[in-house]
Amino acid sequence: MNIDKKILSDENRLKIKVLNNPNVERIVEEYVNLCKPAKVSVITDSFPDIGYIRQQSLDLGEEKRLAMPGHTVHFDSFYDQGRDKKNTCLLVTPDMKVSKIIDVKDREEGLKEVYGIMDGIMKDKECFVRFFCLGPLNSRFSIAALQITDSAYVSHSEDLLYRVGYEYFKALKGSDDFFYLVHSAGQLDEKNNTKNIKDRRIFIDVLGKRVMTVNNQYAGNSVGLKKLALRLAIHKANKEDWLTEHMFIMGIKPENKGRVTYFTGAFPSACGKTSTAMVPGQQIVGDDIAYIRHGDDGKAYAVNIEQGIFGIIEDVNPIDDPVIYEALTTPRELIFSNVLVKDDKPYWLGMGQVLPEEGYNFSGAWKKDKKDDKGNEILLAHKNARYTIRLSELKNVDPKLYDPEGVPISGIIYGGRDSDTSVPVYQSFDWAHGMFIGASLESETTAATIGAVGVRELSPMANLDFLVVPLGTYLGNHLKFGERLSSKPLVFSTNYFLKENGKFLNEKVDKKVWLMWMEGRVHGEYSAIETPIGHVPKYEDIAKLFIQIFGKKYTREDYDRQFSIRVEKFLEKLARVEKAYSEEENIPAEFYASMEMLRNRLIAAKEKAGKTVIPPGEFA
Repeated sequence: MNIDKKILSDENRLKIKVLNNPNVERIVEEYVNLCKPAKVSVITDSFPDIGYIRQQSLDLGEEKRLAMPGHTVHFDSFYDQGRDKKNTCLLVTPDMKVSKIIDVKDREEGLKEVYGIMDGIMKDKECFVRFFCLGPLNSRFSIAALQITDSAYVSHSEDLLYRVGYEYFKALKGSDDFFYLVHSAGQLDEKNNTKNIKDRRIFIDVLGKRVMTVNNQYAGNSVGLKKLALRLAIHKANKEDWLTEHMFIMGIKPENKGRVTYFTGAFPSACGKTSTAMVPGQQIVGDDIAYIRHGDDGKAYAVNIEQGIFGIIEDVNPIDDPVIYEALTTPRELIFSNVLVKDDKPYWLGMGQVLPEEGYNFSGAWKKDKKDDKGNEILLAHKNARYTIRLSELKNVDPKLYDPEGVPISGIIYGGRDSDTSVPVYQSFDWAHGMFIGASLESETTAATIGAVGVRELSPMANLDFLVVPLGTYLGNHLKFGERLSSKPLVFSTNYFLKENGKFLNEKVDKKVWLMWMEGRVHGEYSAIETPIGHVPKYEDIAKLFIQIFGKKYTREDYDRQFSIRVEKFLEKLARVEKAYSEEENIPAEFYASMEMLRNRLIAAKEKAGKTVIPPGEFA
């Protein structure tokens, strides 16, 4: 490699040489010479190397120790608190077909632009070269990933979130079958935050199997193996007849039945995804990204590509999220980000205790009623504040987390943030209708992304932000994937956010009842009411589950308010979805067949009932 020995020592050079992979050598040489760091450290799977990363994160001021042993805190820039959609682009060539909803940039133009920004961006900084594995090691699901970054915080985060991969790279035997991700936080200010926000770029180059992300620190923009590599994997999966999904994986474990039934679930950010995967008494395999393949037995099998959680911390409290709360308040290795710190203790919104009126947060020194430069109140902690922790630190981790075969999937859940339309839970009529439910998933925006809050957005399979193939191709491959399964997962829809007169109709913990009903449906233990939108639970079954799980009465009045079919609202939704998809090409015929079927059923139900809000009992 043509890198100055003052920058890449003989010891570090040897670490790359023993991989016997000229592709790795070429990539490291190219980006080191472009970014011009003062020093390059190659990190293997060894404890001393990984320990060096943790210490550098502290020494460089990217993290600070907290009072609890193992706990550290990291602060992102005031202007870097969520995924930056505006500056995230897919690089495309003139012959590449993608959906109009995807932000794209000409590949040659984009590469020229980002290379110009990256030229010398690591000056006077240390560059860390890392090797990880997406998915369990030695598995048909495994994908190797090379990370180059000048942020020890990013590198430390990846140690918590992903499996080590240095030894796995040796098994590639020189192949270029891996992703690579290049990141730089860029020039930093006195707070150790990115200065050149205007030059933030997050470019995904699926043809080059790489991501280049610069002038940012928030993990959703900087931790390349997460949502950025998700785009690369979606491209790969859609060329190879498997699925890459923005889904949790969990084992549902009903009491006294001696079984575990595995589900996946797709929810846009801040819509209850992690809290569903963490429902008390259940087992978590993963909370964010799943690779799904066909099994020899005709079932779908899934793995968590990660081994950790980068979770939203707002409202994590001992009542609603006892397992996570215990992990966050006891000694272990974890990173808080963008919370409030006072007396070396972290505080966040909704944590279930009296909160300080001053401290230090992402805005600097903070006091209650502090305002930003636009006169807006700065909250104690950001609403998208996070925690990063290994799944193995949680008491409810599923024993199959590291199983190279994955887990068999019996159910798929699609859930959004919907205040006025959908019922808390229902089941699709069939696989094609289930695909439509996922494809028409809507959610009201939250603080997890930069921009306006409360806007209703279409998010197919909760994956819209990450699609790098035409939407028609993506949906068509879902249909084909299901057609090849002799034992198809049942598909469900959930909505925890239904409101009436501004108040939620459900409590947060009620989702456990919906989960147990879905699990029972998989095993044929509950019948259901066929409505125009799908199969909804019977009152008697739900009421019995509320007694069994919470020891409380669930009234018929509550049932009718929550499970009534709001015909006009559903018809309005269908019209919105139809309009959005009118811009797309090659959408599967099954999608439009499902839409027309639902519209006809809703109109017929309205005409028969003579009203637009129909209680479920009228369909029984």
